[in-house]
Amino acid sequence: MAEQRTRVLVVEDDADTAGFVRTVLARRGGMDVVVAGDAMSALAEVARQVPDVILTDIQMPGMSGLELLGELRSRAPGVPVAVMTAFASVDYAVEALRRDADEFLVKPVAAAILLERVTALAAEGQARREAAGRRDVVLAVGAHPDDVEIGVGATLASHRAAGDQVVILTLSGGAVGGDTQARRHEALAAAAVIGARLFVHDFEDTRMSPAAGLITAVEETVRDVSPTVVYTHSSHDRHQDHRAVHEAVMVATRRVPSLACFQSPSCTVDFRPTRFVPVDGFVETKLEMLAAFTSQSHRDYMDPEAVRSAARYWSRFGTGRFAEPLETVRAAAMLSGHAGAAASTGVSVGLPEQRHGERSA
Repeated sequence: MAEQRTRVLVVEDDADTAGFVRTVLARRGGMDVVVAGDAMSALAEVARQVPDVILTDIQMPGMSGLELLGELRSRAPGVPVAVMTAFASVDYAVEALRRDADEFLVKPVAAAILLERVTALAAEGQARREAAGRRDVVLAVGAHPDDVEIGVGATLASHRAAGDQVVILTLSGGAVGGDTQARRHEALAAAAVIGARLFVHDFEDTRMSPAAGLITAVEETVRDVSPTVVYTHSSHDRHQDHRAVHEAVMVATRRVPSLACFQSPSCTVDFRPTRFVPVDGFVETKLEMLAAFTSQSHRDYMDPEAVRSAARYWSRFGTGRFAEPLETVRAAAMLSGHAGAAASTGVSVGLPEQRHGERSA
């Protein structure tokens, strides 16, 4: 099997500098190099695929490189970041180090030094990942913007707190519920609250079908992120899009070791959870995610008190003060994963007798 190439994201608005860095790293280092001309483009690229190393200029239009560094620490934890500047200022260096930059480079950077530093950073990043041990990659799949956040927002926040990577896949822009561009921006803002990666597709709202590309879209994301845990809609749902997504995910994630279904506001009384995720300490984070969806604030189920009350209710079947309910399809990852996975991620595997409507002794 061929050795995987180091992937480097270069954030640089000067075309000549970006071209020089790309040429040195790609031709002399054999690396895959992606260039972003501004901070927002860089964040979108990180959401699409997390690189092995990031190089960013300090002075850029809009968000500066130092401001970007702060965003990267939450959205790409553990990825080494080198800050570049044409000004050899002590103040710049101190500020960069204060914000936890891994390297400070003064432009122009000699080709040999650039290649040496980036190679070392890539090795350092690999060592960090190995030292951190196994972490789950969590994929949450929803039909519309806000579906995932309503269903398992607090659970996803607990995963991120445990160091797991979280990916949100939304299969439509939610045109029936509002302006698609606005809803995409809201979804991005919600994902940013916990540093999750976001993929948004444009399947037609209210007309989704597993046979019309949904399965393929989910399969492509599964190949890209290799999830160990998947959350999606329940089949016990009145909304046709939710049922279509459920069916597609059931097929597309057949080799993923853990799969569970969350409750949406349109679920029927046949929704029967078998796991109750304790989310004490993460309900307010969920509410922060939901607050990003300003176009949907008029919905009854978005009301903070309704969200808190639902989580309080479901906790009576599990442990803790607040919980989110899940219908378990497969739970291999949570049962046989790294030591303490269930505790550290806040996931509780419900026993067969601990069903909806029954109290444990």
